Amino acid sequence: MKKDYSLTGLMCNRGLRHTRMLIAALLCFAGHATLSAQSVESSISSMEMVVGDQVALTITAHAKDTAKVEFPNSLLLPTDIEVVEAVQEPATDEGNGMKCHRVNYILTSFRDTLYPLPPVNVRISGKEYATQQLALKVYTVDVDTTNVEKFFGPKDVQETEFNWMKDEMGKPFVASWIVVLLVLLEIFLIIRLRSNKPIVMRIKIIKRIPPHQKAMNAINEIKADKIASADNPKEYYTRLTDALRQYIYERYGFNAMEMTSSEIIERLTNTNDSKKLNELRQLFVTADLVKFAKYSTLLGENDTNLVNAVDFINQTKQENVPTEEIVKPQLTEEQEQTRRQRKTLKAAIGIIAVVVAGMLAYICSFMYDIFLY
Repeated sequence: MKKDYSLTGLMCNRGLRHTRMLIAALLCFAGHATLSAQSVESSISSMEMVVGDQVALTITAHAKDTAKVEFPNSLLLPTDIEVVEAVQEPATDEGNGMKCHRVNYILTSFRDTLYPLPPVNVRISGKEYATQQLALKVYTVDVDTTNVEKFFGPKDVQETEFNWMKDEMGKPFVASWIVVLLVLLEIFLIIRLRSNKPIVMRIKIIKRIPPHQKAMNAINEIKADKIASADNPKEYYTRLTDALRQYIYERYGFNAMEMTSSEIIERLTNTNDSKKLNELRQLFVTADLVKFAKYSTLLGENDTNLVNAVDFINQTKQENVPTEEIVKPQLTEEQEQTRRQRKTLKAAIGIIAVVVAGMLAYICSFMYDIFLY
């Protein structure tokens, strides 16, 4: 073929070359846009199912990494289609800054017909995308109700003659049940023996610390711990009032640990003079303000309350309180009977253990012979 080197031919060739370059650039841009486009799609695990069966409707969304994907909480489905549950899978990376989000809706139906499944709207970064429409066929199993006589019920259970004493496996089987019963009886007797504790004659000396000494020990611990009352006044007053409440409980016999400050003062009205009660009342009021109202105490107020607590304990303590109590237990008739019962239980446990060991040896010997031959 003769080439055209004219001006018109050169211009045509150059225009054709530019057109090809433009088409190639458009194709590359379209391919990149396709890879980075956001879209949704739907699929179903099976287009048909039997009545009462389940299928999975999968909604898939392809979105950017930074996009917010919102799947619908409920689906607009035909009346006889039910959603059993919705399971959302973790997002997977697709590359090019894209992620795949997927939710599986488990569907079921109890009526046979062809159901259209309408599109599902998924919101991606505030914009809604719709999936394609699907269909689901629900059918039943045909049953010939005209020939009912063809349906047969289950066969009767066949009875076989079996004699425990004559059969080869009868004796070991019976022996196994006897062993189980004896083991249960053995466990019961052991529990009974442990609950029936042995009697030991011992003289007990119980040492008791007077209430005022306990309270003073608690206050001395507060001093020894060097609690910074200015930095942590709540802990300071909590420990101080707890020591006083415990002292009042042991000294006067009413449960001051479960009472309010006003209730404690009211109960102490008939036992102390008004001056000491006023000081104690002021201490409890200050403690309540510090613990519940974040009250900031004045300079020297904490030390004054501590001294008032010590004075109250010293002025109300009981002198000559016995610190030791001697307890001498005596063996009663019931305890003697308990000793005899323990001896009987130990003897019964030993006898049952010997019988169980013998029967286990017989069963093991029998099973060894079976497996050997």
